[in-house]
Amino acid sequence: MTETIVVTGASGGVGRMMRTRLARQGRVLRLVDVVDPDPPAPGEAVEVIAASVTDERAMLAACAGADAVVHLGGISVEAPWPDILSNNVDGTRVLLEAARDAAVRRVVLASSNHAVGFHERGAAPENGLAAESFPRPDTYYGVSKVAVEALGSLFHSRFGMDVTCLRIGSCFEKPWDPRSLWTWLSPEDGARLFEACLSTPTPGFRVVWGISANTRRWWSLEAGHEIGYHPRDDSEVYAEEVLANFDGDPEAPEQTLLGGKFCFTPLGEHQM
Repeated sequence: MTETIVVTGASGGVGRMMRTRLARQGRVLRLVDVVDPDPPAPGEAVEVIAASVTDERAMLAACAGADAVVHLGGISVEAPWPDILSNNVDGTRVLLEAARDAAVRRVVLASSNHAVGFHERGAAPENGLAAESFPRPDTYYGVSKVAVEALGSLFHSRFGMDVTCLRIGSCFEKPWDPRSLWTWLSPEDGARLFEACLSTPTPGFRVVWGISANTRRWWSLEAGHEIGYHPRDDSEVYAEEVLANFDGDPEAPEQTLLGGKFCFTPLGEHQM
């Protein structure tokens, strides 16, 4: 039996990394983005919908007959409030309404560590900061991710949808500074995390940290373990190289606040 997984924001950074890792026999990835995706690899089963997540008709078409949605679409950095509101908040509402109307039962929402950016490393409990820790957003972008989580909770409570919100740390091939040694999510662990969200036998609403099994982490992995996410990678293999090339202060606020540099980004400014 073939399953269809909708992936919004499929041409973005995380979307590109997850696309190849989530592809498998018996699965169709329905790729949604305003930017054309890379051509399919041999044997890769994909469908492409060129549209914004704010397009209600396109989102309903994208969700038709789908088994699940991985929602990565939207703006991934700080930007003016009208852009954030339209793409991240209203876009998520449009996507969730389309999923509800198409009877999609499972949705994975990309939240962010920036929803809780002003939590401090030194104030974390001994067993790690819980994934569902109270929001302390660091930017308008962070505020939008708090709203994304709230919308997910609403659609679970009102319509019984299975919703997992992933407070993703830093999903890149390698960490690059001291902070990223504890926020890193390797692409391979990212795929393991999404697969756990898509296959968990326990429906509900949950918030999960998107991080690897980093020696230096101070976020709890418990919520991930509860849905079968068991990361294998550890940023410590890069620690010597990262620290040798870092010429800043590892105890500066941008290295010790959960949101890093975002905590000092002027609100509403475009970032490159």
